[in-house]
Amino acid sequence: MKIPNKIVLVTGASRGIGAAMARAMGRAGAAQVLLLARSGPGLKKVASEIEASGGRARVYPVDLSDPAAVEAVAQRILAEVGVPDILINNAGSGRWKYLADTGVGEIAQIMTLPYFAAAWVTRLFLPGMLARGSGHIVNISSVASRLAWPGATAYIAACRAMRGLSDALRADLHRTGIAVTHYESGPIDSPYWRNNPGSRERVPRIARLLVPVLSEEEVARAVIAGVKNNKRVIVVPAMMKAVYLLHSFFPWLVQWLMTRTGYRPAQGMKKSDETAG
Repeated sequence: MKIPNKIVLVTGASRGIGAAMARAMGRAGAAQVLLLARSGPGLKKVASEIEASGGRARVYPVDLSDPAAVEAVAQRILAEVGVPDILINNAGSGRWKYLADTGVGEIAQIMTLPYFAAAWVTRLFLPGMLARGSGHIVNISSVASRLAWPGATAYIAACRAMRGLSDALRADLHRTGIAVTHYESGPIDSPYWRNNPGSRERVPRIARLLVPVLSEEEVARAVIAGVKNNKRVIVVPAMMKAVYLLHSFFPWLVQWLMTRTGYRPAQGMKKSDETAG
């Protein structure tokens, strides 16, 4: 889909890759960029940056983990702006932990953001997109949509749910004029790691050695290109595509490497060494 003169909605837009994508959409000529997140001040800062570069933005502070709040803000957007042309579901949360170390409420929150929020937001704008016969939905996830490693159980499950949502929506929307893009990448240099302490250390060693860390701007450029070219799936960086190719032929090998080089707590490593001895 061409971006100039289109209405773009971005969730999780107050910082990180959400803010970077919103700014990039503004620079690409979007008619308006609608910014959704919990942080009002953060959204206002991003909106001012978009407007400083010649774009237009509207701020909609909302708790995306609250379905009633999501419905209310969607109705407000429909009344004030209309149906978005491009919807980017980016909101997400959750530390990487072993399942036994993750609380019940934490598991629910990790699934709510991103999966439930993406489903709630999308369903509210789909009728308008269907009536218009056009639209583009982008679901932001990670390589956890396909690969697994130790110490990030609930996070990986939520990413799998996002991929399932993308695949199912694409089947639902066949020949409707609405495109669905699923975004996957390796590590990104963003505030996510600072806000989820203990997670970055759990990136498997093999990934740290082989897969370059992306900047927020690189992610934004990849999403812009994916929307313009109606990509079904965006996979970056290029090395990640090579890993996926290897996985398609030798899934057992890739999984072994991810597991073998993945994070293990010191006590668990000691017990494993003693058992091996």
